[in-house]
Amino acid sequence: MFTKIADTFSNGVRRYLPDSFVIAVLMTIFVLVVAILMNPSHTMGMIKSWGDGFWVYIGFTMQMVLLLMTGMVLASVPFINRGLQSLAGLAKSPNQAYVLTFLISSLAYYINWGLAVIVGAIVAREVGKRNEDAHFPLLVAAAYTPTVLYTAGLSSSIGLTIATRDHFLVEQMGAIPTSATIFHPGTITIFLALVVTIPIFIVLMAPKKDIKSYRPLNMTKTETENDGISEHSATLEEPLTPAQKLEFTPLLGSVIGAVGLIYVIYEFMNGHGLDLNIINLLFFSLGLLLHQSLGRFADAFKNAARSISPIILQFPFYAGIIAVLGSSGLGASIINWMSSIASTETFHVFTYWSAGLVNILAPSGGGQWALQGPLQIPAALNLGVDPGLTAMAVGWGDAWTNLIQPFWALPILSVVGLHIRDIMGYCILLSLWVGTITSILIFFLY
Repeated sequence: MFTKIADTFSNGVRRYLPDSFVIAVLMTIFVLVVAILMNPSHTMGMIKSWGDGFWVYIGFTMQMVLLLMTGMVLASVPFINRGLQSLAGLAKSPNQAYVLTFLISSLAYYINWGLAVIVGAIVAREVGKRNEDAHFPLLVAAAYTPTVLYTAGLSSSIGLTIATRDHFLVEQMGAIPTSATIFHPGTITIFLALVVTIPIFIVLMAPKKDIKSYRPLNMTKTETENDGISEHSATLEEPLTPAQKLEFTPLLGSVIGAVGLIYVIYEFMNGHGLDLNIINLLFFSLGLLLHQSLGRFADAFKNAARSISPIILQFPFYAGIIAVLGSSGLGASIINWMSSIASTETFHVFTYWSAGLVNILAPSGGGQWALQGPLQIPAALNLGVDPGLTAMAVGWGDAWTNLIQPFWALPILSVVGLHIRDIMGYCILLSLWVGTITSILIFFLY
């Protein structure tokens, strides 16, 4: 019965769900209309807010793009890529395929959500090739679903932001160390509970017969399929020129990568915690060291950019939505309404729900924190609840509805060659389970 429900729901979503860019534009129009209705005398002001906000998060957008791209570049290192292909061979049945894909992707999301995108795509593709009886859209959904875990991982945008010594709310809440957020016992417990239960839910949804054939697309032949040799260098028939030798010598990449790692180690030894800039430089440096030559690293970076283009295109639209939510009072209305009916015991659960709702309109952990943090933290301090855990509740809510907001699925879908409508039916059903179990655990643990 559960499989039949999942099939029916997935087929309905596949039929009626539009493209993600269409969704971004429709949401922009919706928020603008509601904002204008709330402020009819400031119609031009709402439009101006959207236009001004379109570029407000350019710096943060660049941090997010680099986080994603450096992770993807690291995953494309030849020996890492081959290792992922070998892991994919461990699955001998469809159910094993779903569980293995989910677990490998979960580990990658814990390390870095940018790394996880390409890891999940590679594993789903390779597992799909070896298990023709596995439903490929569900495999891809299994690879993407661990996005709900990233807020408890090492690239948690909110957790890392509030650990930064000069973050924008430091005067109200101080700098909160990651030991009180990402590594809090409650956060770890929620993470483990989701890791254990989600694959069971995925297996229950798996079609048992009449599997449609969704063949994964072969990735463009890149250096990862040529033992790390760039297409450029592999096709050269003449001896390398001095300039080309500089591009493909392992010396330069190793040296500058080592410099970056030395800086990261130095910062850690002097009390600098994990934040977005440190994580980006760490993965940047590791990528340079492991790719070695600057030419190979640049080729991998270029290939990663192809999958990131939808995010670069759509992020300014969501930045504009965030600005309108802030200037119109719509975002504050949602957040304050939920905060007003919450008690000390239920505050973090309502924070989680409000963050999930806001994330549908503004799918950016950092951007959402910029909107929700200034409203949520004063309310938390007034009630005497832990502001660090309040921030994590916002992060969990942001990650939760990533399952029904297609924005962050775009890179993995670009790699495997599916459309958002192919996996969204499964993701929506999974979001119901994630929302239920996380709400219960936040109530008791936060």
